Amino acid sequence: MGAQWKAKGKELAASAKGKLFGRLVKDIVVAARNGADPASNSKLRMCVEQARKVSMPKDTLERAIKKGAGLTGENISYEHVIYEGFAPHQVAVMVECLTDNVKRTAPEMRVLFRKGQLGTSGSVSWDFNHVGIIEAEPANREAGAKDADAEMAAIEAGAQDFEAGDADEDGKVTTSIFYTDASDLDLVSRALPNHGFTVLSAKLGYKPKNPIDPSTLSAEQLQEVEDFLGAIDGNDDVQNVYVGLGG
Repeated sequence: MGAQWKAKGKELAASAKGKLFGRLVKDIVVAARNGADPASNSKLRMCVEQARKVSMPKDTLERAIKKGAGLTGENISYEHVIYEGFAPHQVAVMVECLTDNVKRTAPEMRVLFRKGQLGTSGSVSWDFNHVGIIEAEPANREAGAKDADAEMAAIEAGAQDFEAGDADEDGKVTTSIFYTDASDLDLVSRALPNHGFTVLSAKLGYKPKNPIDPSTLSAEQLQEVEDFLGAIDGNDDVQNVYVGLGG
C-alpha cells in the first residue's frame, strides 16, 4: 500500500474523481491564502498543476483560488487536523483532515476508529517521516521504453528516495514515487521533467519508517485493514491517509 493509501477497484473511479476534485479545491483554497498568483506562491502552483492534470474545470479552479484569496467576500476557513492511531492488527495510520468544523470531525473520527485504535498526538507520528511525495510517470510509457530511469532521475533531481513503477499488463511503465526533503519538494518536482518524467502530483506527506510487511498478515486480516482504511477515506473531511504498511 505504500506511504499513502489509495482506494482499489475500477468501480470506485467515478466517485474517487469527485472526491479528488473536492479535496483539491480545499488544498487550493488553503494555498491561495498566501496569494492568488501561482507564480509567486509555490504551494498554490503545485495545487494548480495537479488540478489541471486531472482535468478540473477551469471555472472550478479559478473560483477556488478567488475564495482562498478572499476575493469573493466569503468567509471560508479550513483547519488542518491530523488524527493518529492504528488500523486493525496494529497497522499505524495517520489521517490528515481539512475541516471547517472540528467539533463535527472529531467525533466522526472516534466512531471510524472503533475497529482500530485512536491515539493521542505523537502516538504514531514518531514512526513516520514528514517528506515531500511526488508521483510521476515516464514521459514515454510505451512498452520497452528506456528513456526514463527512476533511480538516475531521483539522483539527478535531488530526491532522497524513490519507488520505481512496474510494468502494467500492457507492458507500460506505471507511476513511480519520489520522496524528497520537505523543503525540496518544489525544486525536485520542477527538475523531474528534465529527466524524462511527467509529474502527476506533488505534496507534503508522511512516509513510515518501519512499515509492516503485508506477508505477515493473512488475506482476511489485510481485508480488515483495507475495509477500515476505506471507511476512513470516505469521510468528507479526510484529505490523505498514510499507512505503516509496506507496498
